[in-house]
Amino acid sequence: MKTALYGGTFNPVHKGHFNCLKTVLDSVDLDRVIVLPDRIPPHKASDGLVSGKDRMNMCRLAFEGLDKVSISDWELKQKGKSYSVITLRHFHTKYPGDKLFFIMGSDMLLSFEQWFEYKEILKLASLVCVSRENAVTENDLKAHAQRLMKENGGEIIIVNTKPFEVSSTQIRDMIKKSADTSCYLDKNVVKYIEENELYMD
Repeated sequence: MKTALYGGTFNPVHKGHFNCLKTVLDSVDLDRVIVLPDRIPPHKASDGLVSGKDRMNMCRLAFEGLDKVSISDWELKQKGKSYSVITLRHFHTKYPGDKLFFIMGSDMLLSFEQWFEYKEILKLASLVCVSRENAVTENDLKAHAQRLMKENGGEIIIVNTKPFEVSSTQIRDMIKKSADTSCYLDKNVVKYIEENELYMD
C-alpha cells in the first residue's frame, strides 16, 4: 500500500488545500491519503484558532468528494509539539508494510533542513512537494530537491498546481467582516462556519 499523509492547521480548510490534494492524487499513484489537522504547539501563535473538532468537521466536508481520503485526529490527540517526524514514526509502525509519502508545499521544502530530524523524515517517507508559489520556479525547486537527495538520500517528488492567492488568515479576516468567501471555501464549509459562528467577533 502507498499511504500519503497531508497535515495542516486547516483554519479554515479552503479550496487551495483541496486543489493541492487533488493535484497529488492525479499525479502520484497512491492507495490512500490521511489528512491530519495539526495540534498547534504552545509556543506558536494561535490567534483565531478554532477547536480541533471544528477543523476536523470542516476537513470532512471539504474533502468528502475525493476518493481514497480519510481524516485523522491522531495529531490533535497528542501532547507537546506537532513534529512531523513523530507522526511519521507512528504511521510507519501502524502500517509497517506501506510506503509512506509526506505532502508539503514548496515553501516547506525550501526550509526543510530546519525541520526537527529532517534526515529521519527522508528515511521514513517520500516527500511530495506541491509547487504553488509564483516566486519559486519549478527549476529552483528541482535543484533544491536534487541537492537534498544527493546529500541525505530519500525521494522527493515535485508536482505543480495553480497558485491559490488567498491564505487562511485572510479568509478569517474576510469572515470577520462578513465578506463573501464562497469563491475560496467549499459551500458546505461556508455553511458550517455560519451555523457554528466560527471566526466571528
